Amino acid sequence: MIVIVDYGMGNLRSVQKAFERIRVSAKISSNINEILLAEKLVLPGVGHFEHGINNLKDMGLFGALNEVVLEKKIPILGICLGMQLMTDFSEEGNCSGFGWIKARTQRFSFQSDGLKIPHMGWNNLSLKKADSLFKEITTENFFYFVHSYYISCSYENNILAETNYGNKFVSSFQEGNIFGCQFHPEKSHDSGLQILKNFAFLENIIK
Repeated sequence: MIVIVDYGMGNLRSVQKAFERIRVSAKISSNINEILLAEKLVLPGVGHFEHGINNLKDMGLFGALNEVVLEKKIPILGICLGMQLMTDFSEEGNCSGFGWIKARTQRFSFQSDGLKIPHMGWNNLSLKKADSLFKEITTENFFYFVHSYYISCSYENNILAETNYGNKFVSSFQEGNIFGCQFHPEKSHDSGLQILKNFAFLENIIK
């Protein structure tokens, strides 16, 4: 069973419906026991970084997720804010995250490019290394983004994909059982469904 973590910060039903389209069972839950027993987890999210962290802690989910991800090594996919929460720190609220990935979440800042914040719309990916999450995905596939903050990884080997919006930013990362996508696969039509399918059928990661 895939559990979509409900911490009050996202359009969870859209993610669940995307899994339904690929005929994969996924349950929305904030129940700690269900999260601890999940075969895979999805951490979605839209909104403010600090509010997300506070919600996770207030609901008792912060420690539970650390146990499942770091000790049990259950695969987890972070989407948008969910990906950012996996980093060490965010400028949004000057707040620490899970620290599962050595990375920082920073606000876009453009001097003269005329680019708008948030970055909103369709963009493609520059794939940095082969990974099962991006099976059957190429630079010809486009994905839907909406975000004002972006991730900068400390270690290049964590970067699965980059995207250019004024400057390069990390649009997907991975560390062992931990995966993140800055884009919204649930809103990215067939390309996004392929990402979710790839995650759902990832082979067991060596623990």
